Amino acid sequence: MSGLLIPLEAVGALAVLLLLLVLGVVSRRRWLGRGVGTFDCSLRMTLNRMGKGWTLGVARYEADRIEWFRVFGVHLRPSRVLLRADLAVQERRYPSGAEAFAVMSGFVIVRCAYEGSQIELAMSEQAYTGFASWLEAAPPGQNVSVA
Repeated sequence: MSGLLIPLEAVGALAVLLLLLVLGVVSRRRWLGRGVGTFDCSLRMTLNRMGKGWTLGVARYEADRIEWFRVFGVHLRPSRVLLRADLAVQERRYPSGAEAFAVMSGFVIVRCAYEGSQIELAMSEQAYTGFASWLEAAPPGQNVSVA
């Protein structure tokens, strides 16, 4: 009987660990989404792979930057910080081909120039309206470009 008890304890410990991990991810997601100015936003840093490279995340507006967090992460600090002064919208389009399966349904893709490279953000139409307004509301003297 004691030979069976050890594997059951190990399975039970793994189940508790998995439950704690899921609760941690859900709690972190709720904590990130509780503030004003948060929206679902996928991010892609490598544009040369057709439909691949998208990472699901949550973005949050701050005064002069957007903080982007991975959805399935454990860190409370943002994974990326995008400064408004260095961000310029180049193109807005709807997903096509494999991208339609890589981003959430109803999202638009926004290609931006950022610090000498290109990134893409996928967000809802409403989030894009807020994003464009936030960019245009930059203080005087900042060169802001919204396509």
